Amino acid sequence: ASDALATATQRDGAGGTAIQPEHQRKREPTVSELSKRQAIMEGPKAAWAGGLTLFAGLMLGLVGALEFFQGLSAVLNDDVFVRAPNYVFAFDLTAWGWIHMLIGVAAVVVAFAIFTIRTWGLIAGMVIAGLSVVANFLFVPQSNWWALVMIALSVAVLWALSEVISENRQLNRL
Repeated sequence: ASDALATATQRDGAGGTAIQPEHQRKREPTVSELSKRQAIMEGPKAAWAGGLTLFAGLMLGLVGALEFFQGLSAVLNDDVFVRAPNYVFAFDLTAWGWIHMLIGVAAVVVAFAIFTIRTWGLIAGMVIAGLSVVANFLFVPQSNWWALVMIALSVAVLWALSEVISENRQLNRL
């Protein structure tokens, strides 16, 4: 009955603050929950997560710079890479160059967002690293070893960011 009354009268007569039903009110954390949160934030996992965030940001920035220069070399000089005959994903090397340059610029921008620990930056970092893996996988016939190195670096970024996001989710549950 009190919930129905609270829901029916959302504002008091003078236009003051809204009255929320009991189930919609935010519950204040208890002392034990606060101590658990503080233990996580000051414990070794927090240092680990902070280190992974720094690692992910640095690695994504490195991947971005390398992607950009890989693309720039393909755009400026098509003879740098070997042309693969009869390749299913045979784009012109200039097109591949632009793809890698765009991924590279996006990766560097997102790396700065990761350094500031923005949630959108963590998610965007995973998307950019995933795009880098796919683009380099498709680029393997043109540059075998370099593409594999770029895939490995991008997978390291994906791992680090997924660990940081997992730690953040655990912290938000408390």
